[in-house]
Amino acid sequence: MTTKTNVAPFRADHVGSLLRPDNLLQARKDFQEGNISYVELREVETKEIARIVDKQIEAGLDVVTDGEFRRRFWHTDFLELLNGVEGYVPEVGYQFNGEETERYNVRNIGKISFDPDHLFIKDFKEFNAIVNGRAVAKQTIPSPNQLFNPGIRDTSIYPDIEDFANDIIQAYQDAVQAFYDAGVRYLQFDDVYIASLSSPDISFEDGEFSREFLIDLALRVVNGVLADKPEDLVVTTHLCRGNYRSNWAFEGSYDLIAPTLFAKEKVNGFFLEYDDERSGGFKPLGQIPEGGARVVLGLVTSKIGELEEKEVIKAQVEEATKYVPLNQLCLSPQCGFASTHHGNKLTEEDQWNKLKFIVETAKEIWGE
Repeated sequence: MTTKTNVAPFRADHVGSLLRPDNLLQARKDFQEGNISYVELREVETKEIARIVDKQIEAGLDVVTDGEFRRRFWHTDFLELLNGVEGYVPEVGYQFNGEETERYNVRNIGKISFDPDHLFIKDFKEFNAIVNGRAVAKQTIPSPNQLFNPGIRDTSIYPDIEDFANDIIQAYQDAVQAFYDAGVRYLQFDDVYIASLSSPDISFEDGEFSREFLIDLALRVVNGVLADKPEDLVVTTHLCRGNYRSNWAFEGSYDLIAPTLFAKEKVNGFFLEYDDERSGGFKPLGQIPEGGARVVLGLVTSKIGELEEKEVIKAQVEEATKYVPLNQLCLSPQCGFASTHHGNKLTEEDQWNKLKFIVETAKEIWGE
């Protein structure tokens, strides 16, 4: 039975990425070393995607993803396949809490546009065929705002950031339409950049633009992308403060961005981290219009395997209803289980237990 997408995000939902099994990691290593062909690698990926689609359905979820099994990183694999963008190995990786990430990033090398032969379109079609209407197939991609991270824009190509923004908007409009034509009805923008704009630990005042300008620009970019989106396409934004080997990059509440992004971003839902004190309280949720976007509370952590206490989760949801009506709330992990191929520090059994826990708890809260 096909689940209707017009209720997405779902009461029990999840962000997207799943732990890569050892045989998939080995296949990718073998491919990189020239021991197997690309076709053989895809065969392994496809087999494992089929397995984890079944596992998500068995867990009781109405929404499934491909676990991002064809990617190394949650963002670079998509972005480097845009025209005018390339992947490269920088001198340093991202600095997380006491840890440097694997060194890989993207940079602007020409005018940006969407490539109609982008591999992710083929990937979704194959994934959707595996799902075969048994659940809603969600597609996750990095937010267009990820391209505004410092060091990506080449100012000799785009001296004016507004020209840069306009080309990104057009590229993503074309991407959204291409995904829609391929059958996507539930699309998620993953956005670490927007969350960073709300972190007091990250200074934007020493750069070319103020924090206020960049917050406004981030809103204009997403809303520009969605200006003409198909009516039956659900689009959500997932805000993240970094998720790498169970580590995090920064902290800060949503206070600084809520009056602009929560109040005005024209998405159907927000996936928000709320699994520890780094995210602050629920008060910023009061900026989300009643009857507007659904709020998916990321109260269950994907960073450790220990299960949360159900009564604690229910109490937190109740606390959130002071700012957002219960019928506008949903439940999920705070992030994916493997935003990069390294994965977080928990077992696959832990992962499935977390997802089953979310389904059970959501049914007890909402009766759906």
